[in-house]
Amino acid sequence: MTNDNPIVRLEGVRLDRGGRTVLRDISLDVPQGRVVAVLGPSGSGKSTLLAALTGELPAAAGTVEVFGRPIPDRRRELLELRKGIGVMLQGNGLLTDLTAAENVALPLRTHTTLPKPVIDRLVRMKLHAVGLRAAADAFPRELSGGMARRVALARALALDPPLMIYDEPLTGLDPIASGVVMALVRRLNDTLGLTSIVVTHHVHETLPVADHAIVIANGGIVFSGSPDALETSADPLVRQFLRGEPDGPIPFDSPGGFGAAPRPAEETA
Repeated sequence: MTNDNPIVRLEGVRLDRGGRTVLRDISLDVPQGRVVAVLGPSGSGKSTLLAALTGELPAAAGTVEVFGRPIPDRRRELLELRKGIGVMLQGNGLLTDLTAAENVALPLRTHTTLPKPVIDRLVRMKLHAVGLRAAADAFPRELSGGMARRVALARALALDPPLMIYDEPLTGLDPIASGVVMALVRRLNDTLGLTSIVVTHHVHETLPVADHAIVIANGGIVFSGSPDALETSADPLVRQFLRGEPDGPIPFDSPGGFGAAPRPAEETA
């Protein structure tokens, strides 16, 4: 179920890294209950946007709000905010000397005072939710890429965050594993009442499970609308990205190309 109250809101945001403006004039509302795909070519600023949402990178201009309030400056308040944000990292981030169950238990042991029997039960529930309860005692090296990604998802869900952010969740996965992971993203979003932001360049695997899509290129949002509208867009920039064409308005071969002035977003929702 969705409603119109944004769980994430960006207004006129500018994000700088290393003295260079990566993104400018970013305005975005993410309503509760939605799965929003943040798409764009490599180097377009998707990970920079993610860093702003988690408070890792303060905005150089504009406002970033999560859960209805600005990202706090104070470290203690920021850490408290982050407990409500589950992040599945691009490289899984699993600790190799811990079992799957121990990896999932780590946030619970770090951020709660729950007794061990309760933590053990919660870990079993999270692994069951991603279809890996039988792999609880396996180490990351014993898991396939898709299984490791699902363990990382279970760990990101350990604290029951209302907001999930997926950073390139399909990197290195085969088509079947990619389909499994994206189906899980959709199912868990709906059954657990989450809001999900999927940061990716895997367009065709992600759009079927998304409610809304934005495309970032040339330093800003160049498309914001429904997945259907994205796939039928006649915009040359959008078409270049969807078709993977090397030549076009997105300057893949230019080191400074992604800092160019963005075009207005195409509102087609």
